[in-house]
Amino acid sequence: MIRKLKDGIDVEVAKNNDRMVRETVEGVLADIEQNGDAAVHAYAEKFDGWPSDKPFRLTAEEIKAAYDELPEQVIEDIRFAQTQVRNFAQIQRNSMKDVEEETLPGVILGHKNIPMNSVGCYIPGGKYPLVASAHMSVVTAKVAGVKRVIACAPPFNGVPHPAIVVAMDMAGADEIYCFGGIQAVGAMAIGTETIAPVDMLVGPGNAFVAEAKRQLFGRVGIDLFAGPTETLVIADETVDGELCATDLLGQAEHGPNSPAVLLTNSEQLANDTLAAIERQLKVLPTADIAGKAWADYGQIVLCDTYEEMLQVADELAYEHVQVMTEDPDYFLDNMTNFGAMFVGPETNVSYGDKVVGTNHTLPTNKAARYTGGLWVGKFIKTCTYQRLTEEASHHIGEYCSRLCAVEGFAGHKAQADIRVERYGKKLGK
Repeated sequence: MIRKLKDGIDVEVAKNNDRMVRETVEGVLADIEQNGDAAVHAYAEKFDGWPSDKPFRLTAEEIKAAYDELPEQVIEDIRFAQTQVRNFAQIQRNSMKDVEEETLPGVILGHKNIPMNSVGCYIPGGKYPLVASAHMSVVTAKVAGVKRVIACAPPFNGVPHPAIVVAMDMAGADEIYCFGGIQAVGAMAIGTETIAPVDMLVGPGNAFVAEAKRQLFGRVGIDLFAGPTETLVIADETVDGELCATDLLGQAEHGPNSPAVLLTNSEQLANDTLAAIERQLKVLPTADIAGKAWADYGQIVLCDTYEEMLQVADELAYEHVQVMTEDPDYFLDNMTNFGAMFVGPETNVSYGDKVVGTNHTLPTNKAARYTGGLWVGKFIKTCTYQRLTEEASHHIGEYCSRLCAVEGFAGHKAQADIRVERYGKKLGK
């Protein structure tokens, strides 16, 4: 039997009225479309305190100054994290092969994996300077072979955050900008007098950034529609409540509307986790955020069997799934809806968020039912091609002509008929 020992507020009821966000974004994007740099500067000054006469693009001297501000250990740690992300991205890239096969005599079909020409990477930096987002987007795009990668982050306390700047530069960004919010996403997608538009936008952000990406989708590509961070901990009596509480609150601190769920078949573990959460919230520096997220969106779901736990997990289709059970491979082998899985108590979501090498830009709001997260393949177009011999064209053309007639496509039929006739005569058929 599946039952909830703790429930959060109803997600549908809890969703903020997004009309204000949608209308605000529409207005800002229209302004950027019409007024270009002037509009972007006005919004940057209003929302970020960025002087209207100061360029957004950082110079080589400003980028070097960011390195000079950081301790060497921080630079080395960024380099280590980017090496892990780059290595795994390269493994993924190597798995993508161009193909060309003769499927019938004289019929050659193939596909080519072609990187996009330009990508804009958004790195959040208002509430937390999300240095790791530079690795996940810029490094991955560069491994894919994208020629022009531009990266931006909002100012942190009024100035570019040195760690984000260093991360973007080390990752290989070709252009680095200090602006955020709707104005940054709009400038990259629409373009201005000083910023050439990109073909795709990637990276997480707040509700306004997410809505801007949604409205710009079609004009440019996007990685995915991202909402608040989601975490599901699947655990049994083989682990303790202190560990479960740590993993739940560690992701709940992303924001006050970040869902965190414990799914277990142990009532004892459920109660121990509740008690541990109460203890940890008394000392956690980000308890004001994590505590509200847990109070409003935290859940504990108790099941009798692994099969029931699997059913609930797939229905939730969460972004992060931390599995700490006697047989964690059961969930790896059988779950179908998740953004990223962390198998066993030895790993955790924070490793994936920051350093281990898998990408942390992942689907939320049940999007894991139909997409995975950001990876090299998101920056690559798999484009097909065909070539035929004259004899093969005559053969295929006869089928095509008859099938076009069934559909009533006279012009399509004519394309086939002219080749059947010409090559038939040439080949004596």
